[in-house]
Amino acid sequence: MGRIKTFIHDLLEEQYAPSLRARVFRAGLIALITLNVLAYMLETVHEISAPHRHWFLAFERFSVCVFTVEYVLRVWVCDQCLVDDHPVLCRVRFMFRPLMLVDLLAILPFYLPLLIPMDLIFLRTLRLLRLARVLKLGRYSDAMQVFGAVVRNKKEQLAVVCFILCILLVVASSLVYHFEHEAQPAVFGSIPESLWWAVITLTTVGYGDVYPVTAMGRIMASLIALLGIGMFALPAGILSAGFVEWRERQEKPKVCPHCGKRIE
Repeated sequence: MGRIKTFIHDLLEEQYAPSLRARVFRAGLIALITLNVLAYMLETVHEISAPHRHWFLAFERFSVCVFTVEYVLRVWVCDQCLVDDHPVLCRVRFMFRPLMLVDLLAILPFYLPLLIPMDLIFLRTLRLLRLARVLKLGRYSDAMQVFGAVVRNKKEQLAVVCFILCILLVVASSLVYHFEHEAQPAVFGSIPESLWWAVITLTTVGYGDVYPVTAMGRIMASLIALLGIGMFALPAGILSAGFVEWRERQEKPKVCPHCGKRIE
């Protein structure tokens, strides 16, 4: 049994120098996830989904079976890398990891209607969770894992930028409400209603459906638009610095802490 668990663990979880079997297995899962996303999109085309509904249903059942077996096997063999923990506790903690939650969300839309009676509206909303399957690609993409590591390393700086952006949204919507409320009461009737204009202006999209007409409103809108350009350059700079730091750590030679020699 131990050899079987080790084999399955290496097949599912091996990330560094995976075997040929592991690479083939990953390629198969990536192809299945991609086909699931494509099927989800094609189901919205009535001319395609109506005459082939049984094929879509069969493919959905097959995919759920594969993803369910994968999820159960990952939970079963997770103690191979957490040998010092209690078997039950380590599995519970493992199930609450972000990637495992994504795996669970990928199969829940199929099982919940079978277990709990639901109305049609909630069932349609629940089926949106099938899009979580596209997030499973992050498990098998080295680039996505690097991006996730960079975001985690820079989460404090990114959180500060998001906080400042929220403050700018509140200030911008409050100012435009003050300057434009009397001139356009139907458009800028309240500060929450003005938030739409603030979001569109700060992101420099500028749909043109809502815009200031007073002189002070236009001056303020110009300043807000310029601030928006700078605000969205900040997270790009933070992430760029994070990628540079990650690259430097990867290229930095590893040195033995005892003898000081380089580790090949």
